[in-house]
Amino acid sequence: MILLTAQEPMERLFDLDYQLLADSMLMIIAIFVLFLLLSYFLFNPARKMLQDRKDKIRSELDDAQSNMEQAARLKEEYEAKIRDIDKEAEEILSDARKRALENENEIIAKARNEASAIMERARTEARLEKQKMADEVKREMISIAAMMAGKAVAGSMNAEIQDSLVNETLKEIGDHTWLS
Repeated sequence: MILLTAQEPMERLFDLDYQLLADSMLMIIAIFVLFLLLSYFLFNPARKMLQDRKDKIRSELDDAQSNMEQAARLKEEYEAKIRDIDKEAEEILSDARKRALENENEIIAKARNEASAIMERARTEARLEKQKMADEVKREMISIAAMMAGKAVAGSMNAEIQDSLVNETLKEIGDHTWLS
């Protein structure tokens, strides 16, 4: 064991002297300068790169959000247009059905009118044909009556007697006999 005596100078605990303090200060300054240089050349670009990346991601997220909102608006617009198209198609079909029904009714009315006109023409033709036949029967009867009267009276009858006989024969036969 070493005993300290009053004559010996006291040894320092950590051996601190001015040289060590100067070296330590120089080392602290060098580390601080190195930290500043690293901060300027390494940390700041890294921070800038991270900030740029963060900004880029934020802008991409914002763009994605706006694109989603725009897509939702477009989807709503297209769905509204599809609903409008469906309504319009239904209106067109309804209008087409209505026009088809009107055309059908018009065609049926025209067909009925034509059928009525054809029936009326047929009745008129039948009436005219009946009249024509009646006239022919009258002429035939007149010629038969004249022939019979001519044979019966052969030379003694004059034109007045002949006309009265024809009229009398026609009255006896009557219109109803030859019209039916």
